[in-house]
Amino acid sequence: MATARLIIADSERNANLYYASRFLAPDAFIFAQLDGRRLLVMSDLEVDRAKTQARVSEVLSFSKLQQQARQRGIAQPGLLDVVDELFRAQGVKELEVPADFSVHHADALRQRGYTVTPKTEPFYPERMVKSDDEIARITETLRVTEDALACAIELIRNAEIRADGALWIGGKPLTSELVRKAMHLTMMERDCVAQHTIIAGGLQGVDPHNEGSGPLRANEPIVIDVFPQHAGSRYFADLTRTVVKGKASDKVRRMFDAVKEGQEIAYRMIKDGVDASTIHRAILDSFEQLGFKTGEQGGRMQGFFHGTGHGVGLELHEPPRISAGQDILKAGMVVTVEPGLYYTDAGGMRLEDMAVVTNDGSRLLTNAPKALEV
Repeated sequence: MATARLIIADSERNANLYYASRFLAPDAFIFAQLDGRRLLVMSDLEVDRAKTQARVSEVLSFSKLQQQARQRGIAQPGLLDVVDELFRAQGVKELEVPADFSVHHADALRQRGYTVTPKTEPFYPERMVKSDDEIARITETLRVTEDALACAIELIRNAEIRADGALWIGGKPLTSELVRKAMHLTMMERDCVAQHTIIAGGLQGVDPHNEGSGPLRANEPIVIDVFPQHAGSRYFADLTRTVVKGKASDKVRRMFDAVKEGQEIAYRMIKDGVDASTIHRAILDSFEQLGFKTGEQGGRMQGFFHGTGHGVGLELHEPPRISAGQDILKAGMVVTVEPGLYYTDAGGMRLEDMAVVTNDGSRLLTNAPKALEV
């Protein structure tokens, strides 16, 4: 009995569906893969565009399959009746679906006699290893990201330090919101869209996912983390720098040097076949030896308490992970390297670059310089 893969989703948000079809649509549609063929079932609104743009074997009409279902006696055939009609014609009763497939859809298909088996991510393992074209797309997004970062650092560098330590520019306070807006406009002009960009100064930076708000201040670290998606290619990039306008404290300087060395440890260890957890452990050990301990202090986590890195592609966070869990690196994977240190008496410190895993090492994709004081 034939087995098929089935995805019902919109490809704007579902990376597996866009990867499989290379067709971008905001509304849900049906994708099936069987016997080496990839099929789309599209509404009358999208069927002609899909026939022109989608990289699939065949595009079928939703309304025509509805009509076939009516001829079998279904008065008002809906989405799952159309799915059933498609697979009846293909002799399929076994379905493999993504782990995030709708429970409602799965139950309804089982009631129609299908075996529905969820497959954990990665649904397409080949997504983890990037082609030369994909690496070029990611790099294109990264170059725009670097320009946005440079825009942010230039604003901070040009800011005036007031007597109270506040940063001012153009006759008004320099805020996280102002820097974020300037970065987003820079990226939008080059077809990249960013959300949740982090501009977190001082103690805000101790929470790695705090986006930051309000006035920025001199002599304390400002974490800048930006991760846009290219509107055309759909590929993400991810980049972080931490800067100080004015003079950094001794502890912040030591944190910067330790995190920078943590990245170098990763670059020396990354290569095809390496267990990524050994990289993460080595960086943790380095931090401990330098006196930067990780654990709960004063009622909150401090030190290095997130992963070292993750895959990047059509999603911002993809396998593999460079963390405590075991993940084997393979040549062609694109990963971030982003160790960090966070202490309430100093602020946050994170540096992040992107690299391609190679057979005997890694190739750095990021060009942005690293400087603490600006």
